Amino acid sequence: MSIADIFARHGEADFRSGEARVIARLLDGGPQVLATGGGAVMNADTRTAIKAKGVSIWLSAELDVLMRRINKRKNDRPMLQTADPAATLRELLVAREPVYALADLTVQSREVPHDAIVSEIMTALAAFLNAPGSPQQGDGA
Repeated sequence: MSIADIFARHGEADFRSGEARVIARLLDGGPQVLATGGGAVMNADTRTAIKAKGVSIWLSAELDVLMRRINKRKNDRPMLQTADPAATLRELLVAREPVYALADLTVQSREVPHDAIVSEIMTALAAFLNAPGSPQQGDGA
C-alpha cells in the first residue's frame, strides 16, 4: 500500500505506529543510511532509538525549496492534501523544527547537485565522529 492509501484506510496514527516499528527493526540491522520521513522523529521512542544506535542528521531546507520538491510529488504527501499546502507545511515546520533541531548534525539542503550535499554530510559526520567535544558534537550545528 502507498502511504496515501495507509493514511486513507487506517489513519495517521496507524501509519506512525507501523513506521516506528519498521525504523526500530532497521536500526538493529547494522551500519546503514536510513532516511526517515519528516514525521518519524516526532515519536520520542524513535528519536531515543536513533540516538542510541546511530547519528541523526537534519537536512534543513527553506520553505520555498521544500515546496518546489513537494510539488514534484504532491500525491506522495497525504498530510499536504489541503486547500493550502504551503500554509500546512509552514504549520508542520513550526511544530517540527524544534524537534528536528535535536539532531546530532544539521546540514543545509538547497538547490545544488546532490553530490555537494552528500559531501557536506560526510564532512560534518567525519568531524562529529572524530572530534569528541568539538562544537559540532551534539549541538545540532
